[in-house]
Amino acid sequence: MDCVLCDRLELPADLEVVRATDTWDERTMPAGLRRVHRVAAETWGRIRVEAGTLRFRAQTCSAVEVVLRAGAVQAIPPDVEHDVEPMGAVRFCVEFLRPAQSGLG
Repeated sequence: MDCVLCDRLELPADLEVVRATDTWDERTMPAGLRRVHRVAAETWGRIRVEAGTLRFRAQTCSAVEVVLRAGAVQAIPPDVEHDVEPMGAVRFCVEFLRPAQSGLG
């Protein structure tokens, strides 16, 4: 995907939250999040770390690895391979965003 915002892990301005996960911790997070996976095409993800520390890796044009601490928010571009790893106790959720719908039908 050729997307400058994707490579910089920045959310576009015209997105709205369409759903959010439960809040997970290091024990309750789905095992699939620890393996490389992707957010669906045309859908962005946003990790919100409530407490603790989470490592985030993304295979953008230049691979990215960041440590997210309590209060951190991390964008996840559509169709980009990524994984997360708890670094001890952590609480976080993931929101899914899509382009805002214009007009009222």
